[in-house]
Amino acid sequence: MTIFLFVLGAALVFEYINGFHDSANAIATVVSTKVLTPRQAIILAALGNLIGAFAGTAVAGTIGKGMVDTHVVTMLTVLAALLGAILWGLLTWRLGLPSSSSHALIGGLCGAALASAGGDWSVLKWSTGLWPKVVLPMMISPLLGFCGGAILMWGLNILLRRATPRFVNVFFGKAQLASAGFMGYSHGSNDAQKTMGIITLALFTGTQSGVFKNLPPWAAFLRVPEFKDVPAWVICLCAATMAAGTAAGGWRIIRTMGHRIVKLHPVNGFAAETTAALIITGATRLGIPVSTTHVIATSIMGVGASKRLSAVKWGIVERIVWAWVLTLPIAGLLSYGIVQLLRSFN
Repeated sequence: MTIFLFVLGAALVFEYINGFHDSANAIATVVSTKVLTPRQAIILAALGNLIGAFAGTAVAGTIGKGMVDTHVVTMLTVLAALLGAILWGLLTWRLGLPSSSSHALIGGLCGAALASAGGDWSVLKWSTGLWPKVVLPMMISPLLGFCGGAILMWGLNILLRRATPRFVNVFFGKAQLASAGFMGYSHGSNDAQKTMGIITLALFTGTQSGVFKNLPPWAAFLRVPEFKDVPAWVICLCAATMAAGTAAGGWRIIRTMGHRIVKLHPVNGFAAETTAALIITGATRLGIPVSTTHVIATSIMGVGASKRLSAVKWGIVERIVWAWVLTLPIAGLLSYGIVQLLRSFN
């Protein structure tokens, strides 16, 4: 039971970090265009994340039972997966890099499962889980974000070619409130479910291994004999934790996303947020744990590139891409090492 409390604590820490790390995804554009103050934007994002967290459980199911063979997963496996993801998330936050919390968690889970299985690669569900729902979307979603942002911005430029700059700024300043709220909702609907899935996996593992066998009657809610729906208390806990993390803000990443990639105006922010939110919401419906960071960042790049390619600061983009590429393997290696380290301490 004690190790489960450590797992639950680590899961909530990860969810909190996800909130302030990825809150920049939802609010960077609306802050950089000065439509909202940082405080107002954070409140909007926190509310959107809170509502979005109740949108469903398809992504939670993918994380909990679609990535690795659950028979090799122990409480130690889940704990190590979370710790590896937390370490990578804190490092990239310190560096101001918008890396993917989703891929950090998935990489951590894969690395920890490999360590728990003694290096047996067959425990990774490559053909049914990792390839179609992680690796392939990791390549496609940035392309969709870039192309979608560029196309939507190109279309808006045609529609607005006779409008005055003042009208465009005023209209899209208001429209961006809706697009920023939609972005916050989509982020919560996808990212909050990832921690729901990992906590439910821990509950299922604990039930199967007998960790919860001698619990008093009032604690029976911890037993999950079958991995079906996510318990309601897990949904509420993750939703509240993510909203609290979002309220803490992520100013380093906001500066990178909203100011350093490309100069944004309200119409640009609207195009980027709308594109990203539509892609993320679609992925959530399909149970795909897509990276909100990848999608919004490439949508911003696409919007900037619709003017001219030189409008995008490609030096900053290169740093971001390296963080994306390294997230899965480094989080996996960290979690693999953590399993070995914890085992050495019995």
